[in-house]
Amino acid sequence: MKFRILNRILIVLILGIGLSFTLRKATPIYIQTPKGWPKMHYDFSKNPLTEEGFQLGRQLFYDPVLSRDLTISCASCHFQSTGFAHVDHDLSHGIEGRIGTRNAMGLVNLAWSKSFMWDGGVNHLDMQPLNPITSPVEMDESLEHIVDKLRKSEKYELLFESAFGDSRITGQRVLFALSQFELLLVSSNSKYDKVMRKEAQFSEQEKVGYNLFKTNCASCHNEPLFSSEKLETNGLPLDPTLQDVGRMKITALVSDSLLFKVPTLRNSQFTFPYMHDGRFKTLTEVINHYNTLSDSKLLPKQLSRPMNLSDDDRVDLLVFLKTLTDTAFLFDPRFSFPK
Repeated sequence: MKFRILNRILIVLILGIGLSFTLRKATPIYIQTPKGWPKMHYDFSKNPLTEEGFQLGRQLFYDPVLSRDLTISCASCHFQSTGFAHVDHDLSHGIEGRIGTRNAMGLVNLAWSKSFMWDGGVNHLDMQPLNPITSPVEMDESLEHIVDKLRKSEKYELLFESAFGDSRITGQRVLFALSQFELLLVSSNSKYDKVMRKEAQFSEQEKVGYNLFKTNCASCHNEPLFSSEKLETNGLPLDPTLQDVGRMKITALVSDSLLFKVPTLRNSQFTFPYMHDGRFKTLTEVINHYNTLSDSKLLPKQLSRPMNLSDDDRVDLLVFLKTLTDTAFLFDPRFSFPK
């Protein structure tokens, strides 16, 4: 009898210890909405941020295991020091040197985004990685096969257990972890932000540039995110080689022809090349492009009026755009390649 009682106590203790490991809670992380910013769009209740989830996502973001031939990672097209954009080529490259039709957009302040990709073809951050993962000119892989590869890794078993409470590796958890890493890519500490917080002041030239920006650019690049999240025409005609019709590729509606998502201008000093096809290498070229357009069917109504910027105006506008650079974000070690 004593042996049975002791045996039961031992079993309870063992089960209790195992349960405590299973129910071990990850360390929560909370994103603080900067003062004056709109409400975040992402629903964190379905994927709560944790330190362990973030670290798992960070590992996955930099791991070429997400591609079919183990050569391309998310970071291959999204470099931290350039605002998580792709600067090596005008058009992004995938496995085996395959070339797409667009330049990779920068990844920043994604918790406030309602749509993703240049054509707005993805409406949820958790689903966005499926596009490059399954694209034949990018990673050319399937989520199912990625899960199979990860299940063979002891490292990832431990990382998934830390992030989710058990070592079960699923496609949904892969996507959740990637979102947790990307959601923390918040850029809100540029000189512009410090001026808005009254921690710094614009120079006279920056002040002139800011006023020019508000008059000529802010209708599409709304503060403080510096994007309207809308899809607009950008004044560029259809490229006869790429044949990229923009949003129309998703909807098949002629009215959506050449509509592309308005990109953020945050850190734009370093997110070159510019436009959906990366045709402009400098911000000066972009400014000149919009400054030389007159009344055109290729422009949204708010840009139909000529800007008529002088040489000095264009320089002042460029100087202001550089105040949107957030060096703390671009070189934050938490977002760099995991050691």
